Formats: sequence, C-alpha cells, structure tokens
Amino acid sequence: MVRLDVAKSPSYGSPCVCFEPILPAEERETMPSYVATRRSSRLCAGIVFGAVLAALVAGCRTTPALSQASFEARVQAVTILGAVAQERLDALVARLGAPGATVGFAWTDGRSGAIASGLSSKTTGTAMQPSDRMLAGSIGKTYVAAVMLQLVEEGRVDLDQRVSHWLGGVAWFPRVPNAGTMTLRQLMNHTSGIPEHVHLPEMMAALRAEPEKVWRPEELVAFVLDHDQLFPAGEGWSYADMNYILVGMIIERVTGRTFYDELADRILKPLELADTIPSDRIELPGLVSGYTSKQSPFPVPEEVCTGGRFAFNPQMEWTGGGLMTSAQDLARWGALLYGGDVVTEATKAEMYQGVVAPRLGPGHEYGLGVIMRDSALGPAYGHSGWFPGYISMMAYYPDRGLALAVQFNTDVGVPSPALGAFLDELAGAAQRPPG
Repeated sequence: MVRLDVAKSPSYGSPCVCFEPILPAEERETMPSYVATRRSSRLCAGIVFGAVLAALVAGCRTTPALSQASFEARVQAVTILGAVAQERLDALVARLGAPGATVGFAWTDGRSGAIASGLSSKTTGTAMQPSDRMLAGSIGKTYVAAVMLQLVEEGRVDLDQRVSHWLGGVAWFPRVPNAGTMTLRQLMNHTSGIPEHVHLPEMMAALRAEPEKVWRPEELVAFVLDHDQLFPAGEGWSYADMNYILVGMIIERVTGRTFYDELADRILKPLELADTIPSDRIELPGLVSGYTSKQSPFPVPEEVCTGGRFAFNPQMEWTGGGLMTSAQDLARWGALLYGGDVVTEATKAEMYQGVVAPRLGPGHEYGLGVIMRDSALGPAYGHSGWFPGYISMMAYYPDRGLALAVQFNTDVGVPSPALGAFLDELAGAAQRPPG
C-alpha cells in the first residue's frame, strides 16, 4: 500500500503525485529512490499519473496476500480519485470564490491521499498544499466521543448515568439547566436541553476584552448558569458546544488526566495522526490564513490568522472542537473510526443510535458525536466543523470503505449542503478495488 498526495504543480498546472510509502519496513527497501514523503522533497514537476504509477509498481514487491494485479488496482484507484478530486475541487473553489481548499481521502485498507486548490494566503499569494492544516471546528467532537466511548467499553462510565454522578458535588453544577435530570448520553447526542454559549453577547464581549485569555472549562460553563432549559432533558434536540464541554470535564474527572493527554495516548499517537494537534494556544505554527466576513460576530478581522497567529485564543473551543489538522488526517480518522477498530462494533451500534436533527438538514440524525445522513451510496457517517475563517466536513461511506474530508480556509459562502453533495459525488467516483 502507498500513501499519496495528489497535487497540482504551480509551475506546470498539471496533475502530479507525491508518494509516502506505508509498507512494512522490509518492503520499503524496494521502493524507488525518487519516491518522496509528504514532509520532505515533493515529486511534483508535471509528472503524469501513469508514469509514476508504472515506476512505483515496478519498484515494489507484492505481498503474498496481495497479488500484483490487486496491488496495481489499489494504487491506480488512489491516483484516479486524486485526479477526479483535483478537477472537481478546482471547479468548486472557483464557483464559490473561495481562497483555497484541500481534500483528503482514505480507504479502510490504509491507502490515503490529499489534493489542494487555490491559495493558503491571499496576501502572499502562497499556493495551498495538500498537507496544509486548518481548524477543524466541531469535527473535534468525534474525537471526544471516541475517547468517552472507550471509557464506556472499559466499564469506567455509563452512558445512561446522570451527569450529576460526576459533577454533582461541584458548587456551580445545580445552576446548570437540567442539572438533576440529564444523562451522559443526552450530552453526547445534544438532547440535554442545555443552551449554546458560543454566540452569546457576553461571550463575544469577553473575547473582545481578553483575546489571549486561557479559559478554564468552569469559566465557559459560567455563561449558561441560571439560564432556562431549552426543553426537558431527552425531549428535544438542540446542538450546543456546551454539551461537549461538560463531556470533556467528565473525561478529566474519570481519568484524572487532561483531555488532550487522553486524546494523544488513545488516538493520535497509536493511529499516527501526526498532522492533528490541539488548537490550545493563540499561536499555531503551520495554520494557514483563514478568511471571514466583516459582519462576523466574533472579534476578528477578515483575515483571522496571519503567520500562524489567530486573532483570539482558539483554546476557548476546547472539547467543543479544539483541533488543527489536515484534510488527509481527517479522512484517515474517519476511515479508522467508522471503518476500523477504534471502538467495537457493539459500541458503534450505540454511537449510531440517532435522534432526528432537523437543523442539520432533511434526513439528518445525530448519534454520539456523529452526524448520519442518507446519500446515493447509502448511509454516510461523519461530522461538519466551523470556526471563524474555516469550514470542514468529513464523511465515511461504508459502501466504498472510503472516508473523504474537505477543508476551506474561509467561512464565507461555503454552505454545508454544497460540501456534502461534493463529497457524495467524489465517493461515487471512487470504485472499491478488487480484493
């Protein structure tokens, strides 16, 4: 198997491929010497897909479990999808008038790749690269849910236990709406009845007054204390980051460690999601420039990030999102979570128990940190994410054993339905390769 970055050469404007081998060590020794990795030199000088594919296949041994024909078909499937994705992403970026975007794709057998279009900075005219990273917004909830569901599997928490079991002894907790009745499951599927805090005028004023502030979870919860419930716990649906702030607090109480430490040890390190890091500080080296509207309620300029420094501390998002990543890592995470063994099949069945979520669109349901919807290829599992200046979406298609992710470095004029349709079209263009 190989990991591929499919990009467009700035010099020649034609498709090119950058290979990163993910073969066993003994097989890597047979790779051609010019095969480059994503983090080193890039073989992107207008090389056509066929020539690179032929050289790669000629220079690699096949394993007993993978025939030569099957190996070639698998590699070719990646290059073909990359070419289709490049053409369609270029068209979408142009149609939406966006600065730039990236797309990642990953199969459950380990093959993955990424392409890029447009600019990572309108100021400098820098071309977007496939490995560029952006803020993933609420897609971070999928990681939070995975950590919590692993704790469920370990018998350390119960989804139907009331939240007061863990937080009831804290002085402020009785002032949380529905404090005495809501359960952990209701936090995770947004049926707790807790209101959102992110867009409250008080929150905007606090970010404006102290843009570099490092927020404690309790300070975020304070924005909803003594507010009215939206509905009795379990009797409605309303999306709120506050639900996942409380989930993060429970994770830390149960484990005695920070959420980000648990995430690193359980998910990021063992799964080698090296592009994914906490957005827990105001300076995030490698974060591409993001662009928002002059009418944004957030205290940000139109260019929300320059030189890796955000206009305010994105750490305030915490377990409501809280990650910077690449499209390829997002796609790999989707394939690993929904098509792998991050959690057991029994736990996935719990995760996929959805409630109708009309705000997300017709036919959408929300499970435990997962958005579920119907597509032309059958069910799609994933999540969308927004943070000022950035829009992301990740989806997994069981029919193809394929996860796709798209990231834009703007939150202006990039509607979620258009991104969902775009990912569905790409998934439809991908064929499951032979055994």
